[in-house]
Amino acid sequence: MAGMKSRSATGGLVYSTDAGRMCPVCRKALVQCQCTRARAAPPAPGPVRVWRETKGRGGKCVTLVKGLALEPAALLALGQKLRSACGSGGTVKDGVIEVQGDHRERITQALLSMGHAAKQV
Repeated sequence: MAGMKSRSATGGLVYSTDAGRMCPVCRKALVQCQCTRARAAPPAPGPVRVWRETKGRGGKCVTLVKGLALEPAALLALGQKLRSACGSGGTVKDGVIEVQGDHRERITQALLSMGHAAKQV
């Protein structure tokens, strides 16, 4: 099989149940990664979008925040602040903050007070 790369040549481990997504270059968790290759490109300039979604969640409502041009560690910290402001759980996945429940107004106001140009979609 000429042209096929082995798993070790491409980085091998891409996900760990302990740390989540792994960097293929330095093999650290993406949150702790210092490689420029593993960092996602900043989103297109514009307002931060806040919307409600129920798809694929068994009818449960989730508020999503997308479009923040922040480093992964800063995004996690902001997600924690927004979740505690709403008194709800949630997570940060692939640059999108997810907060359980419909908290669009509260999150939009919190982002505006922090200096982010946020709008509800």
